[in-house]
Amino acid sequence: MRSYLDFEKSVAEFEAKVEELRALAASGQAVTIGEEIAKLEAKASQALKDLYANLTPWQKALVARHPQRPHVCDYIVGLIEEFTPLAGDRKFGEDEAILGGFGRFRGEPVCVIGQEKGSSTEERLKHNFGMARPEGYRKAVRLMEMADRFGLPVITLVDTAGAYPGIGAEERGQAEAIARSTDACLGLGVPNVAVVIGEGGSGGAIAIATANRVLMLEHAIYSVISPEGAASILWRDSSRAQDAATSMKITAQDLIKFGVIDKIVPEPPGGAHRDPQAMMDTLGEAIAQALGDLKTLSPAEVREHRYAKFLAIGRTL
Repeated sequence: MRSYLDFEKSVAEFEAKVEELRALAASGQAVTIGEEIAKLEAKASQALKDLYANLTPWQKALVARHPQRPHVCDYIVGLIEEFTPLAGDRKFGEDEAILGGFGRFRGEPVCVIGQEKGSSTEERLKHNFGMARPEGYRKAVRLMEMADRFGLPVITLVDTAGAYPGIGAEERGQAEAIARSTDACLGLGVPNVAVVIGEGGSGGAIAIATANRVLMLEHAIYSVISPEGAASILWRDSSRAQDAATSMKITAQDLIKFGVIDKIVPEPPGGAHRDPQAMMDTLGEAIAQALGDLKTLSPAEVREHRYAKFLAIGRTL
């Protein structure tokens, strides 16, 4: 069953009417309404396109958090063959907020690391809503070091509201683990490509997104803090999240202007959740192009390319 966001009410009404007419046609109560259904479908499609062509930053944040949006598990199934997950950081334990392992992307061996939020209540609890603890980032470092040792490119898929802020995580060195993971990304001698597929929240995101190429889905967000968190700090009123979202420049369209990301990956009309397979195909092409642009570079050139990219942020607008 499709889930609609608050601002999608007009589209929901059109599509509800279409389903109602289809049900009538299927029951035999109406046999001459095919033309009416086609008209309503066209109106719904156009309304959806118009709506998503002019989303506000806050609306994009809602789309990025959509419960039916494809998650890391979906992209791994859709893009990676022979995927073998690896677990544990060899220091404390396993963190299921971060999934990682090795597989083949279009026939070539790669390392894949991503933050999984989960789709059902049970899965969300299992994966801690995609908010990694220190052991998750230490696992990511372990996998990146293995990829570097064997000369395998690294693909990271970012989708988290942020690193887990619990007491246990802080006691086990959350900030240090994030810093080590960011440093591991910077030090890789193999190309790495990061994709913000939903939420890119704070240090929890950048810990695995410090890459040669940073891609971002059209309706994803990437920010130092959530709009609600920013509103609570600035105005002590989380209800002003919409104002914060606008001021923070969290959208792909804003961030590409500042050089924070390198490419916007278009989503199907209505967002990635409307047509997951089309999203897989488009993202697969974007990742393949990014890796292809980097494959001829030596390890030293890969590192220099990455350093130059991040040092340039904020210097030229």
